[in-house]
Amino acid sequence: MLSGPFLDKNFIGSSKDFENSKIVMLGMPFDGTCTNRPGARFAPQQIRVESVGIEEYSTYFNTNLSDLMFYDAGELELPFGAPKEALELIEKNTDEIYACNKKILGIGGEHLVTLGTIKGVLKHHKDIAVVHFDAHTDLREQYLGIELTHSGVMLQIARLVGFENIMQIGIRSGEKEEFELMKKYSTRAFEPSELKRFQDKKIFVTIDLDVLDPSIMSGTGTPEAGGFTYKELMSWILELKKYNIIGADIVELAPDLDITKVSTATACKLIREVLNIL
Repeated sequence: MLSGPFLDKNFIGSSKDFENSKIVMLGMPFDGTCTNRPGARFAPQQIRVESVGIEEYSTYFNTNLSDLMFYDAGELELPFGAPKEALELIEKNTDEIYACNKKILGIGGEHLVTLGTIKGVLKHHKDIAVVHFDAHTDLREQYLGIELTHSGVMLQIARLVGFENIMQIGIRSGEKEEFELMKKYSTRAFEPSELKRFQDKKIFVTIDLDVLDPSIMSGTGTPEAGGFTYKELMSWILELKKYNIIGADIVELAPDLDITKVSTATACKLIREVLNIL
């Protein structure tokens, strides 16, 4: 038998002890409704590979990843080109995570995967709010005649939790009708202090990485100029630490679109910090 040591295929700092872990990292490699540049299905695997390049220590939270007790479950095997079936598998596995009294950190994949996660979370937490970071509104009724796409995921979620329980941050692109919908329901937010609206809520955080400016995050399917710096995004993450966060996901990294791997490294670092607010 070989003596090693060998590189771990799991995210850096993860625990091998499922029973005593508080958080489960779950890969959701699906991009079957991608409307621009595909490749987000490769993100969970590449994130794990590149995670060895970051430190376990968070200077923001003064913690090591190994102190957080999170279990890396690996990637779900999701049927390519079958969004309904993929969402059902995500919902089922999310349900099982919360049935074990744990929280989920989902790693996408395209943004549609969040719908399956929210459906699973709602089986255990009825009164939740969703804090949504994104360049795009994601409020379309349909795209090319298809209702279930990443471009309409927040509309689907709002119909489940209520528009009054949605907060959208970093939005800078979408159809006129989508911006009118945000205005109608006052879902758009600009300052971390606005999170006070959800101070008595259980919060699920969903982060589309294209909320970051393309100069930082070029490896994403639909980059939009004028986005957040990493520090600006972290100002929101630090504020969210004060709230009751019951789950989160990070989606829309398309690692092969950035040959420098800076986008993947940035995603790894953000995952480390988001683990700290769960």
